[in-house]
Amino acid sequence: MSRHILIKNGILHDAVSPGPKDLDILVTDGKIAKIGGYIRPPKGTETIDATGLQIWPGLVEAHSHIGMENSGTLESGDYNERNDAIVPQLEAIDGVDPFCEELVVARNAGVTCVATGPGSANVLGGTFIAIKTFGRRIEDMVVKRKVAMKCAFGENPKRCYASKSVSSRMTTAAKLREMLFKAKEYLAKKEAAGDDKEKLPAFDFKLEALIPVITREIPLKAHAHRADDIFTAIRIAREFEIKLTIEHCTDGSLISDILAKEGFPVAIGPTFSSISKPELRNKSFTTPAELVAAGCKVSIITDSGVIPQQHLAMMAGMAIRSGLDPFEALKAVTINPARHIGCEERVGSIEPGKDADIVITEGNLFSLESKIIKVLIEGNTVFEASWEQNH
Repeated sequence: MSRHILIKNGILHDAVSPGPKDLDILVTDGKIAKIGGYIRPPKGTETIDATGLQIWPGLVEAHSHIGMENSGTLESGDYNERNDAIVPQLEAIDGVDPFCEELVVARNAGVTCVATGPGSANVLGGTFIAIKTFGRRIEDMVVKRKVAMKCAFGENPKRCYASKSVSSRMTTAAKLREMLFKAKEYLAKKEAAGDDKEKLPAFDFKLEALIPVITREIPLKAHAHRADDIFTAIRIAREFEIKLTIEHCTDGSLISDILAKEGFPVAIGPTFSSISKPELRNKSFTTPAELVAAGCKVSIITDSGVIPQQHLAMMAGMAIRSGLDPFEALKAVTINPARHIGCEERVGSIEPGKDADIVITEGNLFSLESKIIKVLIEGNTVFEASWEQNH
């Protein structure tokens, strides 16, 4: 028997078109079934009266390490492998702890879907995963098991592997190219062999992991702050005709016109953190507005582990304060990151057919004075504020 929920009398911000709307939402079996001015609900429908409240899509984070940090423990984090600079075969699904407290705090703050995965110590670090922020078993939380292959440019690989294998930006680029060349050759040999097992190349776990990158099933997810590192990432993506997303993009405002022309999605942040190294010197809350104005596809990120995941809405609020249009800010933490990680068919906006990941607030979500009243993930209430919390 189907379960129905009607959310009525609220002010809807759907992340589809600008402006608030006086529309009701019918949820059926965890999916958004209908949106309209007056909906006649099926018999037995649960009703949520949102009179005086605002309704938003669940927030989406395009770049996080949530669930992989082991925060508050003496155990080291699971998001960086320190013994080999090239580890594309690693999968985030094997490192995320569904019971970590950060996921609870994140969903209580309206963040319902996150892409989490390896850090930036490695030239190739493994695949990111998209998950919902509620669940006990990681397999039940997965939206998309492999959303991107993490790679890193700039200071981090140099610092982490200076005594082993990487001591310059040239080495980082060369090692990445080498692996992509090998993966392309490995795939060609597999395809040429067809069903003839004797002609198949010897199994190579690392090269197998890179095949979805070569075939454009998933993008390279390139950690790059400095403009020259961003251009190196773009250069390599063009050389191998592969997909690319640019993560952090701290120098983006210096090259916004070029980034817009190139057309690769960019994720900006974490802007709250300190300027802890030279490549962060151009960090600014104005960057999202400048890149949007140039025509870039922009997401705002916390890089959770650096900035707590629950501050995603606040990051968007600071971008609004620094010139970003409020509707563009909403898209930057909903539908844009959903597209960035290839999950827009399920999350990122309030539209029929999508998962019923919904946030209900008292006040504007991006204001420090707003209050989260209720959070739904796939139609299930995962957070509900008590009267005492809001008065």
